[in-house]
Amino acid sequence: MATNAANTVGVPRQQGPARSRPDGEPPAPSRALAWLLVLTGAAGVLASWVITLDKFHLLEDPSFKPACSLNPVISCGSVMKSEQAAAFGFPNPMLGLVAYAMVVCIGAGLLAGARYRGWFWLGLNAGTVFGTGFCAWLMVQSLYEINALCLWCCLAWVATLLMFWAVTAHTVRTGILPAPAPVRAFFADFGWAPPALHLGVIGMLVLTRWWEFWTG
Repeated sequence: MATNAANTVGVPRQQGPARSRPDGEPPAPSRALAWLLVLTGAAGVLASWVITLDKFHLLEDPSFKPACSLNPVISCGSVMKSEQAAAFGFPNPMLGLVAYAMVVCIGAGLLAGARYRGWFWLGLNAGTVFGTGFCAWLMVQSLYEINALCLWCCLAWVATLLMFWAVTAHTVRTGILPAPAPVRAFFADFGWAPPALHLGVIGMLVLTRWWEFWTG
């Protein structure tokens, strides 16, 4: 009996087997992804809020000039007065206020320890796909139809594409979004490359669209 007691002194009690994740719960995302969702969502809310306020001022006073209307190219007022600025029958930034605020809440939930099921991530991924597609359409309209840029809109574009690629990288790496092994490995090692290329393409389009203006 004494021998058994001696053998147990200083020996940690063996713990039971680690609990496996509940069915349908994917691996926990990194805190970097959570912070990215919070920051990009906050940037989108800020841009949407400022544009919404300026839109109200324009409705009250058609001669109002937004602070970000700096020259013929950087002209937020021209963008806000366009038909494309109310693609769904109401000002676009009102949609952004809701959508970006939801992204902030999702990121804050992750930072607080929340774990979302696979279907939730797929829904978020689908939402960012829609947002990125909508921003791409608005970008084309700004560059080639409206012929002006809104700096706050540009901030929303950048925020949206960053959150899209970050969420896509997470869903692909973790197997939530089915993909071949090489694609999963690519997003695991080079997840920064697609958003960098995406931003580079947008930058080149803006640069070449008004090349004479920028260089003159």
